[in-house]
Amino acid sequence: MTKYRTLLLATVGFNFSFLIWFSFAPFTGPMADEFGLSLAEIGILASAAIWLAPFGRILTGWLSDKFGAPVVFAIVLAYVGVFSIWSAFAESYTVFFITRLIVATAGITFVIGIQHVSEWFEEEELGTAEGIYAGIGNAGAAGGALVLPRVFSSGWSGPLFDVSWRAAFFYTGVVSILLAVVYYVFGEAAKSTEKRQATKDSATAKEWLFTATRYGTVVLALAYVMTFGLELSMNGWLATYYREGFNTQNLVLASTFAATFSIAAGLLRPIGGYVSDVVARTETNILPFFTGRYREQWTFVALCFVVVAMFGMTLAGLSGEVMLAVGIGFLVGMGCAFAEGAIFAQVPAMFPNSSGAVAGVVGGIGTVGGIVYPLVYSAPFLPNLHVGYFVVAVSMIPILLLASWVFQPHVAKRATDDGFVTQRESVVSADD
Repeated sequence: MTKYRTLLLATVGFNFSFLIWFSFAPFTGPMADEFGLSLAEIGILASAAIWLAPFGRILTGWLSDKFGAPVVFAIVLAYVGVFSIWSAFAESYTVFFITRLIVATAGITFVIGIQHVSEWFEEEELGTAEGIYAGIGNAGAAGGALVLPRVFSSGWSGPLFDVSWRAAFFYTGVVSILLAVVYYVFGEAAKSTEKRQATKDSATAKEWLFTATRYGTVVLALAYVMTFGLELSMNGWLATYYREGFNTQNLVLASTFAATFSIAAGLLRPIGGYVSDVVARTETNILPFFTGRYREQWTFVALCFVVVAMFGMTLAGLSGEVMLAVGIGFLVGMGCAFAEGAIFAQVPAMFPNSSGAVAGVVGGIGTVGGIVYPLVYSAPFLPNLHVGYFVVAVSMIPILLLASWVFQPHVAKRATDDGFVTQRESVVSADD
């Protein structure tokens, strides 16, 4: 069936996008040696991988509603591939930094795929379908951490390159361009002409501003900061953390430790979406003070788990036991997976004809965590590399408090209508 082909196509495209997005992470050591980077500069490089994602996701989410996912996805994969190849030949750090900054926009494909999948699946299947898409897609970071340093080892010697990271960036760029062609040829925008037209008609500046300012959109976007933003930060940082924080000098071993987080954060995400579908379908109350708001209850439980696990990361790191830290890191990834799956089960269910626009806002703002958190982890004023997780966990508590207010039944039932702009008529001028 076409909807399953769409799910497969979107999942493969996003999985590879995630791999190429974080393809730099396993090679931070060799790159630091070649370009003379300090630990703080590595932290900036990890943060820079997210800089363009917020605006890029907001824009491409809307563009996917307007022009259809296959066209937008193919364009992104194509230019990402070109700049990845360019970065492989960079001789100066300035050129390298700029080209990798553009390659990092591969992460904006997330909202394109979310929109594409939502155009083909019914509401009762959305959580599971989006969870499979995003979960397996996110696992591309783990694939990069596990596969790239093994295929392109420090002793690499092959066609065009004798340097491992340069070879990795070149060949992943080639694959990205090939995937762009496949997506454009085989992708279909929506399950029907009527569905495609309804989505296209909603892609106006007026509707975007209205949906972007709803309380439901805002709280889910901030929740995504503390889950997906956290996931991004850990994907780009953990290999360095396990290497520097525990004196694990083996590049492959440190990357393998880091991959356990990425595996949990990616492959367990379908569970988050599936549970959200189940509690909504069976009308199961998990938390009595959010009675009747079934998806919201599951989302809140998962968010709380993330915060507790992050406190555990600091305690595990201070213990000096690397395997304990790896285990707690896996739990952090699991919490991220469950919460992200729950969040993106809510998004298309709340805004069925504007899923791209809302996914763009939620996904775009959510990436801010990936920009800020790596700077906290590597901050020179912290006593050690382990305390950063505690600081980040504390910063998440206000988001939990906001969620606890918005998820109350009397607020949640109006969360798609009430917001910072109170009436649709008040934003008519956005189109004038």
